[in-house]
Amino acid sequence: METSKLVIIPTYNEKENIEKMVRKVFSMKGGFHILVVDDGSPDGTANIVKRLMKEYPTSLFIIERTGKLGLGTAYIAGFNWAIEHKYDYIFEMDADFSHDPDDLIRLHDACAVDGNDMSIGSRYCRGIAVKDWPVGRIMISYGASFYVRSVLGMKIYDSTAGFVCYSRKVLETINLPNIEMKGYGFQIEMKYNAYKLGFKIQEVPILFTDRVEGTSKMSSSIFGEAFWGVLKLKFRKIRAR
Repeated sequence: METSKLVIIPTYNEKENIEKMVRKVFSMKGGFHILVVDDGSPDGTANIVKRLMKEYPTSLFIIERTGKLGLGTAYIAGFNWAIEHKYDYIFEMDADFSHDPDDLIRLHDACAVDGNDMSIGSRYCRGIAVKDWPVGRIMISYGASFYVRSVLGMKIYDSTAGFVCYSRKVLETINLPNIEMKGYGFQIEMKYNAYKLGFKIQEVPILFTDRVEGTSKMSSSIFGEAFWGVLKLKFRKIRAR
């Protein structure tokens, strides 16, 4: 049975990548739709999306926000939109091709075919599968996931991964207004909520490739939020919506 699938792509200054990404996803089998959540990109990313919407009027959508409000709030805006429009499976994916769009099908099948509630495109479930990252950044990222496993006891090897497929019931159950972290800690908090609420989670091995065009949004403050946020999570009660 055909399922409805929405790929949420948050953007801030992704004019070099967004058209190529949109066309790539729409060239694939499976009938994926795309929702771009743009945080007021001064480089005109939203204008490129709106031009493409004339070409893909029933499958490409945009939420425009005024200013850089954070990755977590961008995804939550997208999740609420997806729930309202009753998509069966909702994906998180970066615009910069660090996530291979072809892997969307594998993430979908891990849920729709294999019976999981959530699937994660994992860099670390089979060793380290990262291309073109400096060693220091790999150590920070891999170390962060080890830290999360140690503190929270969550058996997920890539807890900071941003390439994820959710079944709609996961997003309908997680209390989205209570998600606190805004940066990459958001990824940890969402996975921990799904884990504590008893959903079946599967890691799907991927190769992560560093962006070729555009600039990274990573910063030290993002890691600081995640470090302290994980400690707070350990002592929070996780309740369904």
